[in-house]
Amino acid sequence: MMTRLFIALACLVLAACNNPDPTNKPTIDTVAEGYVKLVLRVGQYDKDVVDAYYGPEEWKPAALESKDSPFPAKELLSLAESLQTQLASVDVAAFSALEMARFAMLGKQLTAIATKISMLNGATYSFDEEAKRLYDAEPPSFPLSHFDELLTQLDAKLPGEGSVAERYSAFANDFVIPKEKLDDVFRVAIAEARKRTLAHFTLAENENFVLEYVNDKSWSGYNYYQGNGQSLIQLNTDFPIYIDRAIDLAAHEGYPGHHVFNALLEMNLVKNRGWMEFSVYQLFSPQSLIAEGSANYGIDVVFPGDSRLEYEKTVLFPLAGLDANKADLYYEIQAIRGKLNYAGNEAARLYLNGEITREQAAAMLETYLLYEPDRALQRTRFMDQYRSYVINYNLGKDLVADYVESQGGTADNPEKRWQIFQELLSNPHTASTISR
Repeated sequence: MMTRLFIALACLVLAACNNPDPTNKPTIDTVAEGYVKLVLRVGQYDKDVVDAYYGPEEWKPAALESKDSPFPAKELLSLAESLQTQLASVDVAAFSALEMARFAMLGKQLTAIATKISMLNGATYSFDEEAKRLYDAEPPSFPLSHFDELLTQLDAKLPGEGSVAERYSAFANDFVIPKEKLDDVFRVAIAEARKRTLAHFTLAENENFVLEYVNDKSWSGYNYYQGNGQSLIQLNTDFPIYIDRAIDLAAHEGYPGHHVFNALLEMNLVKNRGWMEFSVYQLFSPQSLIAEGSANYGIDVVFPGDSRLEYEKTVLFPLAGLDANKADLYYEIQAIRGKLNYAGNEAARLYLNGEITREQAAAMLETYLLYEPDRALQRTRFMDQYRSYVINYNLGKDLVADYVESQGGTADNPEKRWQIFQELLSNPHTASTISR
């Protein structure tokens, strides 16, 4: 009897914590608050879970007693399930289309955090199931013969003798940014991307970023959004950085990529609408597919068509001390190499499903992505740390491109493209809501 009474009291306390006013039906705002607090708690046990937080200080959980505090999986899963139940009972009869988009996304975000809690508790999913649960996406699969055909195209383009990988490495060495030029090149590239973006977007007057160079990371670049329009952008200098990465990273991490995406969400959804679930960025969630996909597609938006190559040949190549006469061939080769990108997903799928070893995964990356051996092993570290997150870069870009261009935002209609792109960055979207 006492056991049943204790359980009943515990349930009442749990409900009261998640629904501050138990006499009324939950609102989407009370569920949003519970979601933020849940994500912050989970983030205490996995530092990668919370990518950014700029909500109320009092919503942060008390510090753990020790770094070895046991993971309260059962409690956290109960909280996630309770929030899902509350969300399902929210009255949406008077919701606008935008509010329904918010409602749908919050449901997907709750599924993602519940999945992450289960994974931290030892649950395992196949690569494809994990991607669906976390990112609301279904990754495509390609036979290796698809990539072999692309390697044949590269073979015909690359000068010199030897294997495709050997010839690509020798050719690409002429396009490495000297270390003493890195900061100058990146700052100029970011400034240009920012100028072009601000010609179309209005951001907070105080928006800005800090640029740092770091080592020993599993990624090449990272944006840590700080809130209030501020970002910390870090670039990894473990390996040589090629000239094409200057604009790639400037746009992806900065303008109109992660920095702009987070600044627009904060301004439009958190500050203007009070939708507090967007004050926390849960990394392993549908938001990341839109974030990474838009950041990659944003490179083409801010430097459309031939304008990128012309800018690099006239500004960045000379600044880096590189020969611009080889730029056209370099970018022809990069265009083919970019189509090989999905081979990285296939390597990750096989590796994370336990079908191949780390060494075999690295070998696939050397063959199909033309990585040097140490760079390939670094990428397997990324797979270990972020798992099916790899789909967000290429599948995310393709879904974002289809969404923008299907609404008229094509390369020959740049103003429309900027308009649709801004709408995408400023509102709740997931893979399933932008897919046709």
